[in-house]
Amino acid sequence: MEIELQEIFDFISAIPPFDRLPPEVVTAVSRKITIRYLRRGRSLPPLGVEEHRLYLLRKGAVSIHSHRNTLLGKLGEGDVCTAFCLGDAHEPFRVEVEEDTLLYTLSCEEVEVLLQQYPDVLAYFHHTASHRLNLTMMKMEENRSLPSLLLQTPVRDILRAPAVTAPQTVTIREAAIRMSEARVSSLILTADEQPVGIVTDRDITKRCVAQGLSTATAVAEIMTRTISSVSSATDAFEAMMKMTRNHVRHLAVIDDGTLKGMVNVSDLLHLEGRNAVYITNAIRKAESVAALKEQSKTLPQLQWQLVQAGVPAQRITEVMTAVGSAITRRLIQLAEEKLGPPPVAYGWVAAGSHARREQSSHSDQDNALFIGDDLRDEDAPWFEALAKFVSDGLAACGYSYCPGEVMATNPRWRLRRDQWSKLFRKWITTPSPKALMYSSIFFDLRTVYGDKSLLSGVREEILQLTPRSELFLAHLTHNALKLKPPLGFFRDFVLVHDGKHNDTLDLKHNGLAPIVDLARIYALAEGATAVATIERLQEVAGTPSLSMAAAANLEDAFEFIGTLRIHHQAQQIHRGEEADNFMAPSAISKLERAHLKDAFKVIQTLQSYVESRYKVG
Repeated sequence: MEIELQEIFDFISAIPPFDRLPPEVVTAVSRKITIRYLRRGRSLPPLGVEEHRLYLLRKGAVSIHSHRNTLLGKLGEGDVCTAFCLGDAHEPFRVEVEEDTLLYTLSCEEVEVLLQQYPDVLAYFHHTASHRLNLTMMKMEENRSLPSLLLQTPVRDILRAPAVTAPQTVTIREAAIRMSEARVSSLILTADEQPVGIVTDRDITKRCVAQGLSTATAVAEIMTRTISSVSSATDAFEAMMKMTRNHVRHLAVIDDGTLKGMVNVSDLLHLEGRNAVYITNAIRKAESVAALKEQSKTLPQLQWQLVQAGVPAQRITEVMTAVGSAITRRLIQLAEEKLGPPPVAYGWVAAGSHARREQSSHSDQDNALFIGDDLRDEDAPWFEALAKFVSDGLAACGYSYCPGEVMATNPRWRLRRDQWSKLFRKWITTPSPKALMYSSIFFDLRTVYGDKSLLSGVREEILQLTPRSELFLAHLTHNALKLKPPLGFFRDFVLVHDGKHNDTLDLKHNGLAPIVDLARIYALAEGATAVATIERLQEVAGTPSLSMAAAANLEDAFEFIGTLRIHHQAQQIHRGEEADNFMAPSAISKLERAHLKDAFKVIQTLQSYVESRYKVG
């Protein structure tokens, strides 16, 4: 093979999707390639070229713009410009040469002929990066290994008998007799034959016997008026998650308003051994920080097991967060037992990934206290002691202290409700650099324990302000765009160079965080109440801020990068190493690298859109 042909062969045989072709086909492709050189400022196709062609960038860079002059993406060395082979359905665009560029090119018709025996490879040239990523996610979903019975079993299959009911007017003693005769641990209470509450064996023990309450008292006095429920089609995994999130042991099964039965924690434990429900059940019973620390040690192994079971990344982070929330709640309860009852109402609020339910097995702690406006000076030491007890307990359980001290132990983040309201308003109206840094944390909040209305009231106020605050959104966008997807112009990714994690990809800060930031901007621009990234994208999809297609593309990118990250961490856990977010490119297969580039291109494109919308800079 002549030298020039060999150079072409070596170059394209390492580029997806050509790397999936046998050598003889790559050689045939190489022989058909024409070499072109274009100066900066020119456009594709070059002057005089009328036919649709495929362009491989050997050196240099090009940018793709929509007919509205919005930047859709950039391509560098090693990238393939498929735009001219996508067909007439693709929206109008233009391609500009940003640097002196050397191109390998062949006609789309020649591509069709040469690769007709390889439809999977050929499909690559017929789809955009976002479409390729979507197909990948669909295939991943189809091919998931699902040995977990919790994922495979609908709730209807573990219902053993109809729910046992009684009028809310029966006495506690009568309720206990009915439960004993039916051999159940819960009773649905009704009024006019409609469910109005639930009482469990634990309620009778704690709220009646332990309090010395007469068993002749109406059971309505001790019942829980909020009934947690699922439909019979819900899979057992989601039922488990609902129990964990709501810290309950029983779920009513209701279809179209009709009570079908009850499912309890024991039903799930019998279905599958040690899982999040088992762990959170043990956490609720823990009587000391030391006992909680022992339970927290099981989290890495739980993450490994969920990965092995083929559980999607989003669900794994939900499980990890739910267990983290359970640890937090139990620490607060232990603190209250030690310190006495709270002097005024308060809410312990999680921030960041904990609030978004996007934690892995162990993360930094970000938290704050929202305290009632009736807080007195003499009450402050109680909340200071609470914050120290809980924060130290979280650290003992593996949730390290926040390096930036975004914790309730910091008096700055232990405020009355009215003080929080003023602080948020100041951040929105005066978007200083520090305000923007804190906005990326404190606009993602969720009450883990206590009075939820304290946070929800403030959130309602600020979400009325943010859609009209163009200056704040512009500054927030400028701040968010500092985190870019690590796409370089030199055939590979831009890697971290900091010694400890040298030559790695930071999947969290350069992969997931840009999507988290975009979703936050969209949510604030539309006044959306969701906090989790995927829920935000779904809530704003189809609004002026984000099209349905773009929202779906970002969801795919978030799930793909999240899956890569969670699997990387699982492998580290399996090897006995500390889990992190830094992945060496050598650990990523060629196919994964191609999909990862597609995910990064999706992020890059949406960052360009939002940058243009708020005229950043």
